[in-house]
Amino acid sequence: MGAQVQPGAEAWSHNGTLASGVLVIHGFTGNPSSVRELAERFAAEGFHVEVPRLSGHGTVIEEMMPTRWSDWSTDVESAYKVLASRCQRIIVAGQSMGGALTLWLAARHPEIAGIVCINPVAQGRTAEEISFFEAILESGEEALPGVGSDIADAKVVENAYAGTPLRAAYSMYVDGAAPLAEHYPNMVMPMLLINSVQDHVVEPTQSDFLVAHYAGKVERVMLEKSFHVATQDVEKETVMSRSVDFAKQILSA
Repeated sequence: MGAQVQPGAEAWSHNGTLASGVLVIHGFTGNPSSVRELAERFAAEGFHVEVPRLSGHGTVIEEMMPTRWSDWSTDVESAYKVLASRCQRIIVAGQSMGGALTLWLAARHPEIAGIVCINPVAQGRTAEEISFFEAILESGEEALPGVGSDIADAKVVENAYAGTPLRAAYSMYVDGAAPLAEHYPNMVMPMLLINSVQDHVVEPTQSDFLVAHYAGKVERVMLEKSFHVATQDVEKETVMSRSVDFAKQILSA
């Protein structure tokens, strides 16, 4: 029996009235609460919606320590299948690591109609950075201070773990983001890419890399006032309205 899910961190599912749906994916050490408002906005427009809670997230950090990219990618694949069972066309939207998982899912499923990436993890780390990671792990350190709640709005606090599980983070980059980048030149579904100019968690240059290598059409929105967790920050209305407009445009085509 695992630890109890934190209030508000539960997975979320909605049956819509349209023949299309949206899969919404949260980020590393966060949980569905960080993208819930975006998901509810899609639901209000009639879309079917699935918001999975990624393995090890939304409970206690100890449950996240042993989880890896293979666990989270399995989670989103399962959620995609659930959504596809009741939808004809699907948009996938994700923030941070959720953006990387969005790209991973799109690479596996070319039938996905379009994707929304919000401050996504989009490439692996340098050899020097990976060596630094490995040196910390070899020293016996298993966690560093958390990366959650990078939000400009002082009134908002993201519900995220206070620490960063290092082996899980290593897996996100080495098992996830690095091999994923090889697929961008073959991906052609339209992308809405939303970036914060000031992001203290995922450097915006990762999105520059994504744009430079992605084969499909990219619509890029730059946020001047928000930090990393843009779905909860001062420009969240822009994030939600642009995401919904994109989905409507793609799914009505």
